Amino acid sequence: MRLLRALPLTALFVLAFVGTALAQQQQAPSIALTVGAGSGPEQLVPTLKVLALLTVLTLAPAVLISMTSFTRIVVVLSFVRQAVGTQNVPPTQVMMSLSLLLTFVVMAPIGAKVNEVAIVPYSEKRMDEAAAWEAARVPISEFLLAQTREDDLKLFYEMSRTKLPSAPKDVAIHLLVPAFMISELRTGFEMGFLLFLPFALIDLVVASLLTAMGMMMLPPTTLSTPLKLLLFVAVDGWALLTRSLVASFS
Repeated sequence: MRLLRALPLTALFVLAFVGTALAQQQQAPSIALTVGAGSGPEQLVPTLKVLALLTVLTLAPAVLISMTSFTRIVVVLSFVRQAVGTQNVPPTQVMMSLSLLLTFVVMAPIGAKVNEVAIVPYSEKRMDEAAAWEAARVPISEFLLAQTREDDLKLFYEMSRTKLPSAPKDVAIHLLVPAFMISELRTGFEMGFLLFLPFALIDLVVASLLTAMGMMMLPPTTLSTPLKLLLFVAVDGWALLTRSLVASFS
């Protein structure tokens, strides 16, 4: 029994010994990090650029949600799933994937323009970081302003006690982004309400029919859910919905 209990420990020791021997034979490369004093400020600039890039990558999900069409699309799709009454069908992963794909479709022209006026010239060293950022800000601000309600933008200027800009190009990006988000939420709720109406009507009709027939013990969703699915499939609901969502940004 003692021998059987010692077998796993012995096997682990042998594996560790063999692994160490193989590592010594193959001479795996090592990685060393050193920190030292720089000889001038020019050595600090690359480090700051890397730090800024890592910060941007960390904030990428927030940028995707706050500065693209993702918010409106995911809100409307969530309303549709709730209106149809299919619980977790389609699954959340499918809804998020569809929202991301539709976001790429909507934002592709803006991304192509930013690449043309900012990324390509910067990569070819025809402009510095400040000029590239200013060139990229213009098409992004134009998209955000086109989808933002004027009252929402005024609201954030009033809360920040900032004077209203005289031209669209002078709009501050840190005030434009939250105004864009609440405008997108409002638009998404409006579209969701309009999509909810026909499905709510089916629920009311089915509930009234069951009450008139004296079948109060039968849940209305037992009959209304198949009818709502039939209606949604019959009118090719997913195609109509995606077409309307993409067209709402034009």
